[in-house]
Amino acid sequence: MTTVEPIRQPPPAALPPPMRLREIVFGAARAASVRAAVRLRIADALGDRPASIGELAAAVDVEPDPLRRLLRSLACCQVFAETEDGRFRHTEMSRLLREDTPGSLRNIALWCTEPWTWEAWPLLDRAVRTGGCVVNEIYGKDFFAYLHEDAPESARVFDAAMTTSSRQSATDVADFLDLDGVKEVVDIGGGQGHVLASLLEKHPALHGALLDLPQVVAHADPRLRDGGALASRATLVPGDCRREVPVEADLYIIKNILEWNDESTRRTLANVVAAARPGARVVVIENLVDNSLSSFTTAMDLFLLLNVGGRKHTEESMVARMTEAGLNVTDIRPVNGALHAFDSTVPPKARHQHR
Repeated sequence: MTTVEPIRQPPPAALPPPMRLREIVFGAARAASVRAAVRLRIADALGDRPASIGELAAAVDVEPDPLRRLLRSLACCQVFAETEDGRFRHTEMSRLLREDTPGSLRNIALWCTEPWTWEAWPLLDRAVRTGGCVVNEIYGKDFFAYLHEDAPESARVFDAAMTTSSRQSATDVADFLDLDGVKEVVDIGGGQGHVLASLLEKHPALHGALLDLPQVVAHADPRLRDGGALASRATLVPGDCRREVPVEADLYIIKNILEWNDESTRRTLANVVAAARPGARVVVIENLVDNSLSSFTTAMDLFLLLNVGGRKHTEESMVARMTEAGLNVTDIRPVNGALHAFDSTVPPKARHQHR
């Protein structure tokens, strides 16, 4: 009986330096291959048993020979695996490209390889030289204006990717936060409100507000909207935290939004401090480039430089921004392998200093 063990590839670390460098500079081919697999829905078409190229080609309506070449390239980095009899099967990573997999990274894979990225990455040297984003230069407008006015499909991919990321971390954040003594919480720039919804579900006496742009809160988590299971304890507040935070609460959560650029970060923190009553807690939750378990966060740091002139923070830079805003940082702890939480309080004098 034929075995279905995958053909073994040497681990990257076992390759000599010249080959390792070749692997790195061909990274665009790997990223493009993952994107192609997602757009062709190959992972969705492949079931639990190994399939032949003919079967897969028929299922996704492509030519067999180019499909084999694509899958062999992906199998070299453990996205799918080729069996000794020439069929292909799933791996842990390829299953993450399926739409129905819990924790699917399908939308993230698409977002990181959208058409605009192939125009922006070659200009990274210019962004490093000037310290500014290049998207404005390419398209003549800021990144989000470009997305919503000129690239609606990319805008939909962005929204789906952010929803995926938020849903995957919401439960971890809700389990992490100690809400002893907290009656009211505000999620600042919280997108569709997955973190807020998870907190309200976990704490039945808690009330909360979601502050984000009007077009964002209009599509908030159904649990938070009129008729939703949590609507009686949730308030949707349309607005821009960079301009004003019109809500008082015991706890303010600011998750993964202090990365656009330094001026936006300063304005957001100052507005929170100005709105908060003395003694209120402010918890900032971010990916840190100096406490990351993978190169993904450092790559995202460069991604932000290109598209919005932003950055991922180090522990030191995040504490500096919060302290500058008048916050007293009291604790820094990991939420999970990707996120760190900075717990802080608003001192009595800070409110008056920033008004």
